[in-house]
Amino acid sequence: MKVAEELRYLILAIQREGNRLLAAELRPLGVTPSQAEVLRVLRDHGPLTLNALGGLLVCETGNSPSRLVERLVTQGLVQRDTDPDDRRYLALSLTAEGKALSKRIVAAEEVLHNGIEQLVAGQPVDETITTLRALAGAFPAGEALARRRAAEED
Repeated sequence: MKVAEELRYLILAIQREGNRLLAAELRPLGVTPSQAEVLRVLRDHGPLTLNALGGLLVCETGNSPSRLVERLVTQGLVQRDTDPDDRRYLALSLTAEGKALSKRIVAAEEVLHNGIEQLVAGQPVDETITTLRALAGAFPAGEALARRRAAEED
């Protein structure tokens, strides 16, 4: 097996298992991993326009997250208001219910993150992250994650 092939399949295996574990943690909260990502991004970076939100999502790169957002608006978790900086746009933000749920999402994510930390304890994680950033940075999902990281560093 070529190194690139094994790397691709290892990333796929980890992503699928991570998504499965996260979905199980989120199921009692009534949200999918993609919906949880929208709520977390709005919690951490909102309010945002639909385009700005789309630029920070890993789960919906290259597409408008309008259907995903519409479901969350219908559930009463996200609200649309006129953007104070440009009245031509709508700003998306969390409702009180969305804020409360986002706290529970953080706790669910922590369960997964703690499990990952236990699995990689003693491994060269910083070097692995550097390698994965170089690879992911060539793709829209990696660019979205880099924008989130940069926004958090500001």
